[in-house]
Amino acid sequence: MQNFDIIAIGGGAVGFFAAINAAILNPTLKIAILEQGNDVLSKVRVSGGGRCNLTHDCHDPKLLIKYYPRGNKELLGPFYNFGPEDTRQWFDDHGVPTKVEEDGRVFPTSNTSESIISCFMKLCEQYHIEVKTSQKVVDISMSKPHVVTTKKDVFTCQYLVIATGSVLSMWSLLQSKGYDIIEPVPSLFTFQMQNHPICALQGLSVKNVSIKIPEAGIQTEGALLMTHWGMSGPAILKASAWGAVPLAKMDYRFDMEVDWIPKIQMQEIEQLRNTASKKTVATSSPYDAIPLRLWKFLMDFVQIPSTKNYASLTKGEMQAIVSVLKKCPFHVDGKATFKAEFVTAGGVELSQINFKTFESKRHENVYFAGEVLNIDAVTGGFNFQAAWTGAYHIAQSIVSKCGKGVTNF
Repeated sequence: MQNFDIIAIGGGAVGFFAAINAAILNPTLKIAILEQGNDVLSKVRVSGGGRCNLTHDCHDPKLLIKYYPRGNKELLGPFYNFGPEDTRQWFDDHGVPTKVEEDGRVFPTSNTSESIISCFMKLCEQYHIEVKTSQKVVDISMSKPHVVTTKKDVFTCQYLVIATGSVLSMWSLLQSKGYDIIEPVPSLFTFQMQNHPICALQGLSVKNVSIKIPEAGIQTEGALLMTHWGMSGPAILKASAWGAVPLAKMDYRFDMEVDWIPKIQMQEIEQLRNTASKKTVATSSPYDAIPLRLWKFLMDFVQIPSTKNYASLTKGEMQAIVSVLKKCPFHVDGKATFKAEFVTAGGVELSQINFKTFESKRHENVYFAGEVLNIDAVTGGFNFQAAWTGAYHIAQSIVSKCGKGVTNF
């Protein structure tokens, strides 16, 4: 049996950040990180195309929580204590300077996630944090001291951090220990439209559209990307996050509408018969926001003759153009994973957690943070920010309890 002050189950962002910050605050603590796989920080490694989108440049917690479909109210207070600005300062202080890109996403200036991984591993070595891989947890004792049983070993600790992300076996284990689990469903996925003609425009993007899914009560805005299987891009990913639960209930088969020019009113489109009367409708897009290939596709979709100019359009043809630009109908018949950056909605029910410390209300000295909780966000660095924030609060809480320079074993 191996004894530790703190054990973090899960070798990802939360596990490492909680362990490292606890060690920084109290270097005498004996800490271990247990990871069920053969490698650690795998999600950090692949995030942002291998660059790691570690947070977002949003400093106002009241605005920041609007990016979280689940957990927004619970995270408001914690974000005031440790938010994106604190995250950037922390990484800068530990040798990983960051930069803000045009869309607000924050990356290491090195443009590689290896900078973060290297930073974490060096700090683990510096503070003698033991990182143990291939340690699949099969049982946990919630009484003190906590006993963690893996397929290979048995460990004890005074403080237990559960940071296992969306691991179904851990949710099942926690449920057996009395925790309420919200059934997990995928979030951050793209929309499949098998054999839809618009897939022929794969690779084409539109900078800003509005997506509406009436049956789910979802409406989002953002860039849209056409793919060979359907649609992706920020507008779709936002819709998938906010609609994660209702879209799962629909088995990912639903109707949606795309407003290709959300900043332009219907009346302005109708005025084209006067403002662009002599121009041929089908061959030139009157709006910079709509690429010519897409414009030609839409005009063909509503069957506008190639020879017609705006002045010769019938009332019905004009209405068809307005409709296809402002309420273009699509049927979605499935979902696809967004790269390797999958996110899950669902997990430990939030009322069971004290969000001042991220400690369980059911069991003393047991802490939860990250995707193991029913917290998730849209793409853009927000999921990582929730991880850093929760982990930092956990470290502060543990050290405030155990004091400085005092070990339990």
